[in-house]
Amino acid sequence: MKKIVLAVAVLLSLSLLGGCVYTHVLAPYDTDLNKTSLGQKQGRASMESVLWLFAWGDAGTAAAAKQGGITTVNHMDREYLNVIFGVYTKTTTIVYGE
Repeated sequence: MKKIVLAVAVLLSLSLLGGCVYTHVLAPYDTDLNKTSLGQKQGRASMESVLWLFAWGDAGTAAAAKQGGITTVNHMDREYLNVIFGVYTKTTTIVYGE
């Protein structure tokens, strides 16, 4: 009986921690998406951190546009990667335009 209770407790705990071990999502950076034209070019810029102590990179709009050779930004997305409660995180700005 103790093993069953322990198993149920572990499963319940894991269900409450959903997304804490690994999360990888892509979200739009704009809420007004009516007739949004993405454009022909795409640029990406990222920043990363480890152990909540060390961080590096430039995830700014200008860095992403420069990487993609974009002069006019039409739309932006944000991509988030989180591993083990933020021990490793990566945030990427994705821009689309001409």
